[in-house]
Amino acid sequence: MGKDVIIACDFDSAEKTFAFLDKFTGKKPFVKIGMELYYAEGPSIVKEIKKRGHKIFLDLKLHDIPNTVKKSMAVLSRLDVDMTNLHAAGTKRMMEAAIEGLTRPDGTRPMLIAVTQLTSTDQESMENDLLIHEPIDKVVMHYAHNAMESGLDGVVCSPLEAGKVHDTCGKSFVTVTPGVRFADGDIGDQKRVMTPAEAKKIGSDYIVVGRPITAAADPVAAYERCVAEFCE
Repeated sequence: MGKDVIIACDFDSAEKTFAFLDKFTGKKPFVKIGMELYYAEGPSIVKEIKKRGHKIFLDLKLHDIPNTVKKSMAVLSRLDVDMTNLHAAGTKRMMEAAIEGLTRPDGTRPMLIAVTQLTSTDQESMENDLLIHEPIDKVVMHYAHNAMESGLDGVVCSPLEAGKVHDTCGKSFVTVTPGVRFADGDIGDQKRVMTPAEAKKIGSDYIVVGRPITAAADPVAAYERCVAEFCE
């Protein structure tokens, strides 16, 4: 499996999204469609971006009772996305139900990954807000192991945890890591961050990069810099 850079298209309209994507006249980057864009434009935005030749990570982070997640995943599987996700905190039973719903009649399905702890979460907020008092690394590894046992393909985790996830769950268990910033950039509201080159070295399989590319003066050049640092 080759490494890849996923651009987080965190826009609030199709117009802004396509104005951004139109800048990429060569290689069509792998893109992430999150809640903001999906809730603004609905399934049609997924279909149109797919039609343009992009791979899509549909980042909706499902977390509900198992039957609701199963039925929702069955709907998402018809959108022909390449990757989607849920919260590992929803339990093994929910994750197993998600796999059932996501799997099409012909046996194919998008890649399914689980969110362990959000990259905006640190030890202090986890303890104070969530009343989870185990070390954050231990929590992430436990959630990752649950996801693996439930049949998922990988996890979303901080790049700081990617190497440990592979040690715990094996090299083929995919790590998708947000919280990536250039060494000379602003870390924004992320608490646990790393550069593309550092993420590559520690073992991330995919990095998700938003503002360092979408807010750059030259987004294509910023994307190509990410690819050069992470993939080559």
